Amino acid sequence: MTNSTFLYEKNVPSDWVDYNGHMNDAAYAKAFSQATDHFIDFIGLTETVRLKQSYTIFTLETHLCYLKEVHEQDSLAIKVELLDSDAKRLHTFLSMTNAADELVATSEQMWMGMDSTQGKPAPFPEIVAATIEKLRAEQKNHPLPKQAGRKIGFR
Repeated sequence: MTNSTFLYEKNVPSDWVDYNGHMNDAAYAKAFSQATDHFIDFIGLTETVRLKQSYTIFTLETHLCYLKEVHEQDSLAIKVELLDSDAKRLHTFLSMTNAADELVATSEQMWMGMDSTQGKPAPFPEIVAATIEKLRAEQKNHPLPKQAGRKIGFR
């Protein structure tokens, strides 16, 4: 990894479109999940490393915000920002934009590093931890996204 630039791009397939003619809510989660898988590779936790180290990452919590309709074959781009981290966890914020660079959805997530053999949380492998630390340093001055830290409820 040379810098904090990560971008996952995808066109909306027809099976992600619902009876309302726009992307189904579950498809947003799927797109964010696919971007997450690519981001995990980006930070060095590739399939080879996962198998060799018996290590993986689980999603503990996610919060989606749907901001704008997306239609079949629309072009999407998802970027991942690191809001916080410790030895075992990542607090991330994923932003989905369309071809006009309009924010269409966000997903705030908490991830946990796991020892696959023991099924328990464990610190990130050294190579991954170093990449996370570099990413955190590069992104430390980014402004907090507007949708970050929101909760659901009535006033």
